Amino acid sequence: QVQLVESGGGLVQAGGSLRLSCAASGGTFSRYAMGWFRQAPGKEREFVAAIRWINSITYYADSLKGRFTISKDNAKNTVYLQMNSLKPEDTAVYYCAADRSGVSRSSLSWDYWGQGTQVTVSS
Repeated sequence: QVQLVESGGGLVQAGGSLRLSCAASGGTFSRYAMGWFRQAPGKEREFVAAIRWINSITYYADSLKGRFTISKDNAKNTVYLQMNSLKPEDTAVYYCAADRSGVSRSSLSWDYWGQGTQVTVSS
């Protein structure tokens, strides 16, 4: 059973930074894709970033590239999302996801999900 547990969310002022973590367990993740999505109230879940375990190739939403950075620690089976220069519109629940097939920007294509962690950016 695959389990994904997010942590690191919280309240931060605009312009500040947060680092989210996703601890993965219960699966063989060496060939998985890992990703981050977010969902604001009344909005659809949107793609943020993704990374492949094997080759570390990364993918980003165009609007977030340059502010957000995804990375991983293979030994810890943990994926990170470094968020800098945060804006109020970044406020959302951030979800970690995993998939055996590869990277997709559609949330419907991902197999496993964490419970989410709340990120609130105040102005």
